[in-house]
Amino acid sequence: MTTLAPARGPGLRPTLYVLAAVVSVQFGSALAGVLVPLIGASATVTMRLIFSAAIMFAVIRPRLRGRSREAWRSGLFFGAALAGMNFAFYQSLATLPLGVAVTIEFLGPLTLSAVLSRRPRDVLAVAAALCGIVLISQALTVPWAELDLTGIAWAALAGAGWAAYILGSRSAGRHFDQLDGLAVALVVAAALVTPVGVLTAHTPALTWGVLGAGVGIAMLSSVVPYSLELLALRAIPPKVFGILLSLEPAVAALAGLLVLGQALAGLQLVGMALVVAASAVVMVGGGTPELTADTTGDPVPPGR
Repeated sequence: MTTLAPARGPGLRPTLYVLAAVVSVQFGSALAGVLVPLIGASATVTMRLIFSAAIMFAVIRPRLRGRSREAWRSGLFFGAALAGMNFAFYQSLATLPLGVAVTIEFLGPLTLSAVLSRRPRDVLAVAAALCGIVLISQALTVPWAELDLTGIAWAALAGAGWAAYILGSRSAGRHFDQLDGLAVALVVAAALVTPVGVLTAHTPALTWGVLGAGVGIAMLSSVVPYSLELLALRAIPPKVFGILLSLEPAVAALAGLLVLGQALAGLQLVGMALVVAASAVVMVGGGTPELTADTTGDPVPPGR
């Protein structure tokens, strides 16, 4: 008598890859939070993008010849979205706790996923996330004049940039192989932010230690997570990937506490929990593939 062995899932390793990528990204952001007061937000994001572009370009070695004009247009848009997303996010780190900035930023891809899915449940989830954003911004507990509206605006702009990054990654995925589009986009993004970073950098603080930290940020925020996510997405469903990704605001709050000493109030933690739960609801319903795969079916690492 022959018995059929039970079907096995993808195993624990891909899940650990995603969790490690999430931790890597947020601790990379925490390290950036250390540099921002020293050399400025613009200089910090410039270092991250320059080092990330150099490393990824050397590793991926994208094919540049024979590309169509449409391909280069998609690559330029992808890079501009990447530059805008990171530039705005690092500006928000200058005044907001890391957990708050990431939670507000997360509203961008969450809203995009809900719009693409067009399910009433997802609309309600985004409404719940908005309530969470109100709580974490302290709009109900702090006088309006004392709210950090500039930081909140930068974080919201970073969320819009994240949504644009997702659309750009899907477009680039139709014209570039594997991660070629990402390597090109990183170079474009670095070229766009470098002039501002150079002009606004606090030059006396640019020591070898700071430059080393910049390399560390590039590794933690780009090279390591992109590599781990790519491996994971080949073994687990995008839905599972998206649910794990929804833990990012909570991990960001932990990284902010451990590295930067940023403790959040009780209501802020409740607001963060609402955003995480809303994200999980949207991801479970099937909106995640729009966030993690281009139209060819190849996985695309999410932007931060």
